[in-house]
Amino acid sequence: MARFNDVLPTPQGWIHQLAQAETHPDAEKILHLGGSFDPQQLVEESSSDFLMELREFFMDYARVLNGFSENGSRFHEVKVYSVAQTASDFMVFRNQIKLVISNTAHGVIQFSFAQHMRGTLAVDGQIQNQGDSKITAQAQDLIAQVGPFRDVFWTFQGEKVSAEQVAKFYFAEFVRASRDTKPSRAGNQFLLEQIKTFLEEKGFNV
Repeated sequence: MARFNDVLPTPQGWIHQLAQAETHPDAEKILHLGGSFDPQQLVEESSSDFLMELREFFMDYARVLNGFSENGSRFHEVKVYSVAQTASDFMVFRNQIKLVISNTAHGVIQFSFAQHMRGTLAVDGQIQNQGDSKITAQAQDLIAQVGPFRDVFWTFQGEKVSAEQVAKFYFAEFVRASRDTKPSRAGNQFLLEQIKTFLEEKGFNV
């Protein structure tokens, strides 16, 4: 028969806690476990979990994309870094552009672009002129909400979203925004060669 210590954490972990309370009801009363409802704590725990889930997606997407870069010879690789001052916040970086994902306030996860270079940065379909100084685009927020059954879910502009949806969208936006768009050294001929290579990789005969 399985012992409590043999049971690994699962989505049914709350049943494990109920089972422990069944065998140690006095301890549950003394420690005030299970009977209280603290929405603030629920949101804080969900913020940390959601950020960690986002980071796992970003790291996985970066690993797959970087696999096509041939060690940076075809295009610059995407890097994912921890933010030192926090446990869960992180940053995505490439070509002097960074996307910072952080828990900026209670129940708020913020996405913000910034860069330290001349050029342009496309955010929300708008092109912003850049100078030498650091430019930060308008941040976008995910907001936590607590449901009627003590479940925490995350929303964007009032719509419920998943970590995978959010990570997929922002990773794609970051890759496009951080793409190296220096003028081609051979003009139109170089561009034509790029198009030809792209079509060949897609299986077209050119």
